[in-house]
Amino acid sequence: MKILVLNPGSSSMKSAVYEMPGEKRAAEGEVDAVGVRVVHGGSRFETPAIVDDAVLDEIGKLSALAPLHNPLAVKAIEDVRRERAGIPIVAVFDTAFHRTLPPVASTYAIPQDLGIRRYGFHGISYSYVSKRLHALDAGDKLIVAHLGNGASVCAIRGGRSIDTSMGFTPMEGLVMGTRAGDLDPGAILYLLRNGATDLDDLLNHRSGLLGLSGITGDVRELSASSDPNAQLALDVFAYRAAKYIASYCAALDGVDAIAFTAGIGEHSASMRQRICERLRFLDVILDDAANRAPRTDERRISAGRVGVWVIPTNEELEIARSTYEVLSA
Repeated sequence: MKILVLNPGSSSMKSAVYEMPGEKRAAEGEVDAVGVRVVHGGSRFETPAIVDDAVLDEIGKLSALAPLHNPLAVKAIEDVRRERAGIPIVAVFDTAFHRTLPPVASTYAIPQDLGIRRYGFHGISYSYVSKRLHALDAGDKLIVAHLGNGASVCAIRGGRSIDTSMGFTPMEGLVMGTRAGDLDPGAILYLLRNGATDLDDLLNHRSGLLGLSGITGDVRELSASSDPNAQLALDVFAYRAAKYIASYCAALDGVDAIAFTAGIGEHSASMRQRICERLRFLDVILDDAANRAPRTDERRISAGRVGVWVIPTNEELEIARSTYEVLSA
């Protein structure tokens, strides 16, 4: 089965074609099916779904919870339906991997009848990386840091999500390129009471590394800058990531391996070092030469008891796998 994968992200649109079940990359052209990444599946979609009018409508309704992402998925699906009429389309949801979150991790301390809970995101990436770590015999208690323009951390035990930093929406948790991450709700109430407008734009597009530095949300540019605000932004990013990783050791009752993935996680040796320096008390000790080696493959970069890995993610392959499984059932 030849499957076209569309992966619309907050800062890019990726695509790939796979021959399944052989998992071989193929040239574009006539395909048998299309798999599309959808960031927010809400409580409705805990597994991949074949797209029909009702499914597409539900994905659109969830755009309010992921305004940077779900509208892009809706557009991608609509384009496929128009240009490749009749071809089966499977929506693969980032939230689905986190359906195993225990109530202590998914529940917010607000009245439960409000229907607000932690969903978690980047699940397609976490699913792929956890499988690779299993194949590498990295251990059972894993913490994966997906660090890109959007960033999150996930605690995984036995291939199941135990806790994750993103929550009801992809805005919670780590500092991101332009998203604030964790923020006191009282600060938002303060802004509202003092006439702030367009908080959506502020918190999604003008905060994070960009807001901290006043320069850019790009880690590469900040790393090359001598501006004190650029260095502060990088330090806050690393501090927040290290705090989450350390806290997930408690959620897992220990840790066997920590893995870095996505654009920053895979390519920024300096950011990996900033984060891991704060975790030395856990016996997280980087091998400096391995960390800085100009490689793009899977590799262990640690010298301490806890394995530290760089695992390039492959969301497109994971989407192709899910699409094939659904259509072959």
